[in-house]
Amino acid sequence: MSSSNPNKLISKADKLTKLSLTRWSADWKSATLLYEQAANGFRVSRDYEKAKLAFEKASKGQEMLSSPWDAAKHMESAAALAKELRNWTEVIDFYRRASEQYMQCDRPQPASDSLAKAARALEDALPDDAVQLYTDACVILEDDGKEQMAFDLYRAAASIYVKLEKYTDAATFLLRLGLAADKCDARNSQCKAYLSAIIVYLYAHDLQQAEKCYNDCSQIDAFLSSDQNRCASKLLSAYREGDVEEIKLVAQSSTISNLENVIIKLARKLPTGDVAKMQGDADKGGEEALDENDLT
Repeated sequence: MSSSNPNKLISKADKLTKLSLTRWSADWKSATLLYEQAANGFRVSRDYEKAKLAFEKASKGQEMLSSPWDAAKHMESAAALAKELRNWTEVIDFYRRASEQYMQCDRPQPASDSLAKAARALEDALPDDAVQLYTDACVILEDDGKEQMAFDLYRAAASIYVKLEKYTDAATFLLRLGLAADKCDARNSQCKAYLSAIIVYLYAHDLQQAEKCYNDCSQIDAFLSSDQNRCASKLLSAYREGDVEEIKLVAQSSTISNLENVIIKLARKLPTGDVAKMQGDADKGGEEALDENDLT
């Protein structure tokens, strides 16, 4: 039957949105219903390209009907189909548009979720874009005072940076997680984030930055009295003493075993590089810092 043929439904809907001598105003309500029916029909028949276009048109229709929530839902459906088609540019575009539409409804949580969905879809294909999407998703939640909802997003971004071997960026995101956890009084997550950042610096052969991170974080009472602090202290002491076996022993501790898998894997490989050289670099860096502050 023509009424169930998605191609004919699309054609009929398109005509309803075009003005002519006999139609002086677009019938978006009827057209949108037809676009939705067509989109579902194409999706059931696994014609994902046409289904994606139909959902995009349905989203436009809901926008014209002043229903940004439904528009966002259809745009997310289009994005999911773009993912199936491995059209990464459209995945980014559609999920961002959906996020904007959710924000028009004053719904930051689903707006952030849309960006997170895009990020997860792009982690392997376009990791740099995925990190930016995770970052933007976090910002939406931070602006709404919902940092606790962003914890997994911080972790996901840090994990991508580790895979990209951008260790300084990974540590920065972990410290950002620690700050968010502090605002939420999530002490355990906060302390885990700080220990994780220290481990990342050590894995990147930066003992000086690891020690600076430890000293800065130890200014926070919650971390100072934590198991994660004691673990970090033992790890840094072992590095200072050049005790490779102690480093390996601490890396096997239960405190580290309770961190995220990506961090555990890094810790289990410690020490990386020449421990003695790391000590020398850290000492040299400390001396340079002192010289810079020498006012005599």
